[in-house]
Amino acid sequence: MSFHFMICVPLVDSSQKNTVCWLDPEQTAGKAKPYVFTQGQAVLNRSFFPCFDTPAVKSTYSAAVKVPDGFTAVMSASKGEHRMADNTFLFTMEQPIPSYLVALAVGDLVSAEVGPRTRVWTEPCLLQAAKQEYDGVIEEFLVVGEKLFGPYVWGRYDVLFMPPSFPFGGMENPCLTFVTPCLLAGDRSLADVIVHEICHSWFGNLVTNANWGDFWLNEGFTMYAQRRVCREIYGEAITSLEAATGRALLRQHMDNTGEDHPLNKLRVKIKPGVDPDDTYNETPYEKGFCFVSYLAHLAGDQSHFDAFLKAYIDKFKFRSVMAEDALEFFLEYFPDLKKKGVDMIKGLEFDRWLNVPGWPPYLPDLSAGKSLMKPAEQLSELWAAEVLDMASIKKTNIQAWKTNQAVYFLEKIIEKSPLPRGNMEKLEEQYPHIVMSNNAELRLRWAQIVAKNYHQPGYQHVRSFLSCQVRKTNVWSSTINYRASRVAQRSKALHRSARGVTTDSSSIPGCVTAGHDRVTHEAAHN
Repeated sequence: MSFHFMICVPLVDSSQKNTVCWLDPEQTAGKAKPYVFTQGQAVLNRSFFPCFDTPAVKSTYSAAVKVPDGFTAVMSASKGEHRMADNTFLFTMEQPIPSYLVALAVGDLVSAEVGPRTRVWTEPCLLQAAKQEYDGVIEEFLVVGEKLFGPYVWGRYDVLFMPPSFPFGGMENPCLTFVTPCLLAGDRSLADVIVHEICHSWFGNLVTNANWGDFWLNEGFTMYAQRRVCREIYGEAITSLEAATGRALLRQHMDNTGEDHPLNKLRVKIKPGVDPDDTYNETPYEKGFCFVSYLAHLAGDQSHFDAFLKAYIDKFKFRSVMAEDALEFFLEYFPDLKKKGVDMIKGLEFDRWLNVPGWPPYLPDLSAGKSLMKPAEQLSELWAAEVLDMASIKKTNIQAWKTNQAVYFLEKIIEKSPLPRGNMEKLEEQYPHIVMSNNAELRLRWAQIVAKNYHQPGYQHVRSFLSCQVRKTNVWSSTINYRASRVAQRSKALHRSARGVTTDSSSIPGCVTAGHDRVTHEAAHN
């Protein structure tokens, strides 16, 4: 005999950090209606509903969301229906998930089919751009992912393009990934962010880190999976180039913090009362990628490691694991490696990878990207010269480059900045397509170049960039520098409330402009 019963728990949230984010109309892309969304990772959904707010616990869920007329609710759920009589949306997630993956958004939302199991959801002003950018693309990513990692178990893979104030690149909520509108570059050049979130469908959502100290299990495996998918679709060269950019970000992070900083370990000890989000950095992503790449190196043939990844997913699906679980299974799967004691190779011990901070003891070979890296490196050397050789510079048509190659070039310019006197003006004059680009990755690097060269004529572009979107990415980190310190001292005057950060979305195709120009403190300093 079975019994069904209901427990009602009144919830009053007294925490300072809340998962529910309320946006006024001016903070949205369309500027017409308010918007609300939740962001549960890492431990914020306890302020949304009563739960065991740990990735170690998984469950199914159902929800009923009643909204005012003219609004649509969407959730990270495998099934949904609309009860029109009272404008209530009913959702069911049939697969067990950890609490942080329960997500809700309500706003002026519309959708369009872009594949046999995918819809894009956006505010009306972004729908056409989203459909053009991703029509037919996402299904290709899913098919390659299934080939490499096993069945996609979640049914739908829908994508919600968030308002410009959404501060993340993407959030892998199952069945409904939340992404920044920055991905609407107009040329599909930022699609690899979607690949990353799709790969979380296996690594993170299906097999989950049991605690946030092992966050690298989610992100390191996903970075490897992302680049494995991209290698299948785009080839070795472009994938290696993108990985080189990721490695440069890790280098920059460790230079800023010092290699021996405790957060530069793969396994982080999170003390009681510490928000796991406060430990967020490049280490679990890029050092984690290096460790997973090292495991692939130990496995030898690529097909052997591909088979291991499928077996890993199959063994631990719908479960949460510790690093020991993953590494013990690796050694069990490759018994010959276990006999050789590969987990104890001097300088490359698995324990060292997990518990010693610092630069990865193994770096995967990225030489396949040299054909794309070398021209960018040579061009950056020309721009760093005391006397510019404009004839040689003009021989290289960077407008023909893929976005990743242009980003790599700009990263090299950042490394060499400040440039010799007068070079910055010539650089700006030579590449107007970068200065005026809608591509957020190019705009970010250009803003960093402008800041590092104190190029005051370019500040208007930096201001415009910071005004139209929020991302948790540093534009300028050298706050001990005198000029940056002066900016920090004047921050109250220079940086208006983040509440108005998105009042100018002129750089987003299809969006109206409210005519304001505000700079967000979060975008500049977070």
